[in-house]
Amino acid sequence: MRGLSFWREPPPAPIPRRGRRDYLLVGAVLALTVVEGLFRPALPAASLLLSAGFAATLRWRRERPLLMVALSFGTGALLPLLTQDTVPETYTMVYLLLLPYALTRWGSGREITIAAAVMLGCMGLSALTGTTGAADSVGAVAVVSAVAATGLARRYRVRARTRELEQVRLMERERLARDLHDTVAHHVSAIAVRAQAGLAAAPARPEAATEALRVIEAEASRALAEMRAMVRVLRQDEPAAYAPSPTVADLRGLARPTDAGLPVDVHVDGDLASLPAPLVGALFRMAQESVTNALRHARQATRVEVRVSVGDDVVRLRVDDDGAPAKDTGGGYGLTGMSERARLLDGVFRAGPAPAGGWSVAVELPLAGPAR
Repeated sequence: MRGLSFWREPPPAPIPRRGRRDYLLVGAVLALTVVEGLFRPALPAASLLLSAGFAATLRWRRERPLLMVALSFGTGALLPLLTQDTVPETYTMVYLLLLPYALTRWGSGREITIAAAVMLGCMGLSALTGTTGAADSVGAVAVVSAVAATGLARRYRVRARTRELEQVRLMERERLARDLHDTVAHHVSAIAVRAQAGLAAAPARPEAATEALRVIEAEASRALAEMRAMVRVLRQDEPAAYAPSPTVADLRGLARPTDAGLPVDVHVDGDLASLPAPLVGALFRMAQESVTNALRHARQATRVEVRVSVGDDVVRLRVDDDGAPAKDTGGGYGLTGMSERARLLDGVFRAGPAPAGGWSVAVELPLAGPAR
């Protein structure tokens, strides 16, 4: 199965196009061939012509690796049989080792397999006809194999690096999705709740609409500032303006008085200031998202309680409301994001209907942080 899989392996993408470097390489080979001809006047003209002619294969070594290998190795093996004479090779023709390297680096599995058979066949034919001695043939096989192995190693190293970068990019996208959902969605939910409260209270209390508009303006400004900060981080041509990590004060700031709609009580038991910043940030984001979900989905809720307690080895977060869970939450990503945050810190996340009614979110995070 592995052999069949390699046979079907496509060439790496994208294959670099021919450029100035390729033409400079061909020009350098031609110049070295001329220099060698001047310093080795005994070399026949056929050797110099072969060295110069094979230089053209370097231009197509990546796009047509099988054809270039077959052309160079096949000509080198068949020419002595056709001319009935051995054509000495130039030292410059060592550049032909770039062909098996390019083959294994850029060729498909099918091309590599066929070209390997062609190269072995040509070297074997040269040994059988006496063009090369046994020791030279073994040395040639060893050198070509080493060069081909170098191309394969480079091929799979680049592939592994590409996969690693893709994984990092995927993780970064997930992190940005969580941050976007947990921050902006919280402010948008607050805007929606305050707008509904203002509309409901406006007939009896006209000043309530003004109060609601002030809250909406403040929440919209915060949401816009956070969105701009995220966009600035994503743009490569602008310096990132990193906001400070959430603190204990931000966690306490989730509290909402009764006159602001659904009241939110925040209770902190223990010294959160001594916790690592990633733990405090995760606690804040998960508490923020839980409060947002309660504001959006808890029907007829009268309270939301946020409790944080620091133990000897874990810190616990619990968010409860006494409302009836909505039947349709819109298929959001809040619970998914909280679960991912807890998992990244080797924590435990649970969410669901509470036995006494309402909805409950419980999180436990180890103080030691994630295991490495």
